[in-house]
Amino acid sequence: MNLGSRNDKFNERCAKMIPMSHIYDLAIIGGGPGGAAAGVYASRKRLKTVFITKDWLGQSNVSEKIENWVGTIAISGLELSTSLEKHVKAYAEGIIDFKEGELCTQIQKSDTEDAVFTISTDKGSYQAKTILITSGSSRRTLDVPGAKEYDNKGLTYCATCDGPLFADQDVVVVGGGNAGFESAAQLLAYCKSVTLLSRSEFKADPGTVEKVLSNPKMRAITNALPKEVRGEKFVTSFTYTDTASGTDITLPVTGVFVEVGSIPNSSFVKDIVKLDQYNRIPVDPRTQMTSTPGIWAAGDVTDGLYHQNNIAAGDAVKALEDIYLYIHAK
Repeated sequence: MNLGSRNDKFNERCAKMIPMSHIYDLAIIGGGPGGAAAGVYASRKRLKTVFITKDWLGQSNVSEKIENWVGTIAISGLELSTSLEKHVKAYAEGIIDFKEGELCTQIQKSDTEDAVFTISTDKGSYQAKTILITSGSSRRTLDVPGAKEYDNKGLTYCATCDGPLFADQDVVVVGGGNAGFESAAQLLAYCKSVTLLSRSEFKADPGTVEKVLSNPKMRAITNALPKEVRGEKFVTSFTYTDTASGTDITLPVTGVFVEVGSIPNSSFVKDIVKLDQYNRIPVDPRTQMTSTPGIWAAGDVTDGLYHQNNIAAGDAVKALEDIYLYIHAK
């Protein structure tokens, strides 16, 4: 029996044990590291839960080697997502009702005395007393020739995940905001040289810019418009256009780290929770609760200062502790 058929049978058993009309204690929306951590804790706290996720693949799924997932020396992104799914399902039978392959479209609060939430998806609707949003974000991709071809073949969107793989090599960082300079700072610990390219003046904090540029292995270039990624089996060069002179310049590099922003997956909650100017969900950092009582958020969809797999999992655990108390003690 393959993994897919085993999952189907597991989900069928769970569905039989939890009636469809059931008002769940909790709805978890999103199946990345945050959602998985929340699922494990929900099971152990025996909170009747509906787990809604399009898939179990977080942003690190494309990484060939992750070295900073605590407790595991090295693991691929795909292996990590599979491991997280197995961990949740090891404890979930009879407690969590999995709705895999479903995309959340809207959340509404009931006007009745029950004060429950209705979660609508592209395939159905469910009711829950509380909600944890772990829907993550989608990285903006580099839209130039060669970017797709060399994705995960020298071009990457995660310096934290992949930086050590480029030890003693020359690399480029694309993006002049805080994320770009913070990625450059991480890469300076490993790489022979780091060149940061920004389309305009730097948008990062002046103090961060000054500190990062003080490293002799570091240089940064403004008015640099990305043009092309080239290579053979892996990346060998990156070409940009100097918009001040109109000249194309090619840099011989083996790594391209892209930090051109991300898009929080928050559109389905815009009518029920407060979003910031970047469409992230502001949360109380002590509890992860949003502006709406009964709704928490964790991981990359929030306005947290740092976004990583371990942080998303920690955020979700923090939220689950507060959710349990909200239901049973507050």
